Amino acid sequence: MRRIFMLTLALLLLFTTADAQAAKKNAPKASPAAAPVAPVAPNAEGDTPKNHVEGVTFLRLKNGLGVLIKEDDRFPLAHIRMLVHAGSAYETPAQAGISHVLEHMVFKGAGNMKPGEVARRIEAAGGSLNASTSFDNTIYHVEVPDSAWKLGLSVVADMTFKPALIPSELESEKEVVLAELKRGEDTPENLLFQTLQGMLWKGTSYEWPIIGYRDTVRAVTSQSMRDYIAPLYQPQNMILCVVGKVKAADVLAEAEKLLGGFQNTGRITPPEPFALKPAQGPQVRVLPGMWNKVHLGVAFPAPDFGSSKMAGLDMLTQILGGDETSRLYRKFKYELRLVDSISVGSSNLERGGILMVGAVLDADKLPAFWDALTRELASFDANTITPNEIARARTNIEAGLFLARETIGGLAGKLQHQYAFEGSQQGEANYLSILAAMDKAQLGAAYREFFRPEEARIAVLAPKGSQGGGTVSESALLDTLKRRWPARAAAAKAEAKPGDTAGAAKQITLPGGGTLVLQPDPTLPYTAVSMAWPGGDGLLSENEQGLGALTASLLGRGTGKRSANQVEDFLSDRAASISASTSSETFSLNAKFPSRFSADMLGLLREVLTSPGLAPDELARAKEDQLNAIKRGEDQPIGLVFRRLPGILYASAPHSYLRLGEPSQVAAFTREQAAGFWKRQSAQPFVLSVCGQFDEAQVTAFATGLEQALSAKGAPRVKVPAPQWKPKAKAVLQLPERNQAHLFVIFKAPGRVDQDMSARLSVLRAALAGQSGLLFRDMRDKQGLGYAVTAFMSQYKEAGFLAFYIGTDPDKTAQSLEGFRKAAANLAAKPLPEEELTRAKNILAGDYYQDRQALMARSREAAGAIVQGFERDAERKLIEAAQKVTAEQVRQAAAAVLKWDDAFLVEVAP
Repeated sequence: MRRIFMLTLALLLLFTTADAQAAKKNAPKASPAAAPVAPVAPNAEGDTPKNHVEGVTFLRLKNGLGVLIKEDDRFPLAHIRMLVHAGSAYETPAQAGISHVLEHMVFKGAGNMKPGEVARRIEAAGGSLNASTSFDNTIYHVEVPDSAWKLGLSVVADMTFKPALIPSELESEKEVVLAELKRGEDTPENLLFQTLQGMLWKGTSYEWPIIGYRDTVRAVTSQSMRDYIAPLYQPQNMILCVVGKVKAADVLAEAEKLLGGFQNTGRITPPEPFALKPAQGPQVRVLPGMWNKVHLGVAFPAPDFGSSKMAGLDMLTQILGGDETSRLYRKFKYELRLVDSISVGSSNLERGGILMVGAVLDADKLPAFWDALTRELASFDANTITPNEIARARTNIEAGLFLARETIGGLAGKLQHQYAFEGSQQGEANYLSILAAMDKAQLGAAYREFFRPEEARIAVLAPKGSQGGGTVSESALLDTLKRRWPARAAAAKAEAKPGDTAGAAKQITLPGGGTLVLQPDPTLPYTAVSMAWPGGDGLLSENEQGLGALTASLLGRGTGKRSANQVEDFLSDRAASISASTSSETFSLNAKFPSRFSADMLGLLREVLTSPGLAPDELARAKEDQLNAIKRGEDQPIGLVFRRLPGILYASAPHSYLRLGEPSQVAAFTREQAAGFWKRQSAQPFVLSVCGQFDEAQVTAFATGLEQALSAKGAPRVKVPAPQWKPKAKAVLQLPERNQAHLFVIFKAPGRVDQDMSARLSVLRAALAGQSGLLFRDMRDKQGLGYAVTAFMSQYKEAGFLAFYIGTDPDKTAQSLEGFRKAAANLAAKPLPEEELTRAKNILAGDYYQDRQALMARSREAAGAIVQGFERDAERKLIEAAQKVTAEQVRQAAAAVLKWDDAFLVEVAP
């Protein structure tokens, strides 16, 4: 669909989202006493954001290579990406996965760059780089400071046209790809999609996973990759896109110089959509495994992304299961409470698509849920769709299209996909025109065409043991489907019922001691609001662990004037979001919305903060969601580690607390406890940070009035004590029947208050992490120990840690630990080479600007820094300080922190 303009099918995880702990809008149910809310009328002409991107240059070089340029000086950055019209769908079954292996290999040497040097050159300039393989294309992209755009373009050109494909490097990289493959098999969402993919697209080249299979990956050779490249990697089959602070004429000249000399070697025939074999009735597959939850997917064939039918299908899926206001979410998550999450979505490729209903739930609820879901799908009547549902769906789809431009990378990806597959931006304009004219009759026709039970492909990942008890049975699921949703005729009968980037930032001290930060940015007609309070879990006793997260979830579930359902409708009607979260030392709330709805949204925020509903039925739902989130998190290796890590590292409250609490604690929480926590928390002085387009007087009046409403005279100011470390320990967490082991070596470090040491450690972390990082080059590139190898740092105000991480095969854990030990010893003994030091500094500077393109990132940064007692631009100043750090200072920091005998070791073992 056009609102997902570039598809990497790993993103199909969206079918199992709607986690209430992080959801932008939380689940809703109408309250009889709630005040009515007037629906927002459909956008009038001129009210919808303009979709066409002005100032785009597009032409083809003499060899047919497309060059697409958009000058955008919002940030001192340039984004360069090459799209090759070749992906896994252009492979033979014997080649399955070769596109993805090639994507890996371009980082192992290209042009005159040796293994590891591709990433090293870009990161040394302060940039970042990556690549992605999908069914229909492969993309190589870099983002660099604007002064380095020529370097970025030359690296992308060499990656695309001059991969070295060194046989010895290939053998080690295949082990990395196999580790990635195993990692994917350990993730239920990936396994669910791969199962449905094979069922739905059987007999086509969309049938196999993009990553391939073990045997086909092992069979790849340097020559087989060259044979794959020859007919596909031709200039006429590529689009180069450059967006950022560049001059189009300069880019065109450089593109001609670097790329104009490559020749085509044959004709390329555009592919035709796949003709799927006629359905022989619905199919079901049940895969038992060591899961905590049932993961269910129901898939149907959908059209390719060029189809004019996509606008109607997108609107239909939005209404049925696009967000928390949708019909299936309201019924099965909110009212019947049968699922943790449920959603409906379609993803569309060049030669076909997939329409999917996805749900996560407890195994004992599956029979009731499946019976009710099939009844619901069988009886759906498009005539019941309201004008408000249509307007809401349209608003949210349009918002998704528009917000893709917020970052230069997002804008580049959007434009590149449009010109590569449609030749211009006209396709999106046509899509929006169809969307604007959509009505319930057209939606009914779309439902009849695509939701066909005889075409259904059903996959279920079930907890082991549930099948033997009769809970999950392929025959039972199939029988229920045929009885409840028997034939297309029945469904048809039911249907037949009729210039400057930004102004100067301001920081204002409010009368009650709070802080207001104003960061104008006129680029997009959107506003981001971030609030932060001191406290968070620091306001909780030991037996209240998880109460902060629960209260954060409840803030989105109704106010004194509106029911939870009405809050959800209010937000969705305005394509807006509100979320709240807690940490060990702070509590935060974020909102984002089109600026034209500022008055509405500030009014709602005041309601949410001053009179949260905390209704008993919403409390029950929030507790259920939190309990399910605990269980789901412990189903994932990384989630399990980060849930348990506080108790492994810290001896003192609140840093030792479990953020979501223990299940028994969560189940016992009362409304009075949540209200008491919020009363203590909201009385603390807040920081309110606003970024984007806004009315300064309106925001200032809102902040002043809110402070008066929330402040409590004599309320004690919270001071969260500094974390106290536990003695070093080795913790082994078990996740049976997984493929990989996950190792974390954790070194104690100072907190952010030590700015000098933080700057040094930031440089050290940057030198270690990334594709050109020391750990990656040694342990992945040279030794082939795992797909993911990195270093990361986490800091509170007065304590923190630096960690090494690798996901590896269980029989390689000893070698991996030895690799980490040697790395720590070398860093403590020898200063970094000057080129490594420069690379690390440039990475820090480049990452800072890349990460702060989004309005919310900038509003959240200021609020988070000030609430901890730092200046709002403390992070920028830290980056500036890091630029002055010497290699010897980094070595001293490494010697002080990377003490192997004092390190914590955490392992997730299969």
